[in-house]
Amino acid sequence: MKVGVVTFPGSNCDYDAYAAIKHVMGEEVEFLWHKSEDLAGSDLVILPGGFSYGDYLRAGAIARFSPILGKVIGFAQSGGLVMGICNGFQVLTEAGLLPGALIRNKSLRFSCKQVYLRVENNQTPYTNACAVGDVLRIPIAHGEGNYYHFDGDIKALEESGRVAFRYVDHTGAVTAEANPNGSLNNIAGIVNEGGNVLGMMPHPERAVESILGSMDGIKVFASVRSALQAYKLVGEK
Repeated sequence: MKVGVVTFPGSNCDYDAYAAIKHVMGEEVEFLWHKSEDLAGSDLVILPGGFSYGDYLRAGAIARFSPILGKVIGFAQSGGLVMGICNGFQVLTEAGLLPGALIRNKSLRFSCKQVYLRVENNQTPYTNACAVGDVLRIPIAHGEGNYYHFDGDIKALEESGRVAFRYVDHTGAVTAEANPNGSLNNIAGIVNEGGNVLGMMPHPERAVESILGSMDGIKVFASVRSALQAYKLVGEK
């Protein structure tokens, strides 16, 4: 697979994503500059974490208007795989590719620590290497990760299986204490209606080597590789 990692002014996790794909997964990867309008033949586009455009106005709001986002939106609308991590999740909601919004953490403080996620749906391109109920240990680093949506829309997300990950404790239990930012229903990651666009606040690219404290993030990238391999095999028939 070939992965394109978008670099905005203020991105600080683009190199982490690049290293995870190239050095851990052994796959082809290329940086995509925010002023470019070329996705360079990417099978997966990653919008990384950081503080795009300094998070002026609000997180992700300015990045939504960068030249490359038009191409990313078209790519997603045609079924291409797009993954937004942390600030990338914020950009995806600002761009209308995912519903809801990421607002200030309930604590009003930046949170940087390891958390536990439970896989809620393993029928997505980002979770197929997992079982429903698997608990992953993956770090967060954000000040605006509190997922908010209107009650009726949250219910629709839940009922349609679009919640991919949920914050839990180490046993897999959903508790208020396990929720690091106040997200409704402990939501940590969602997909769009087509399942090809994922937004998640935790950083799987920072959980791919034991020295980092966890290798659970590999399951997310391995899922993408499996999904793309299956797609290509089907396409060749």
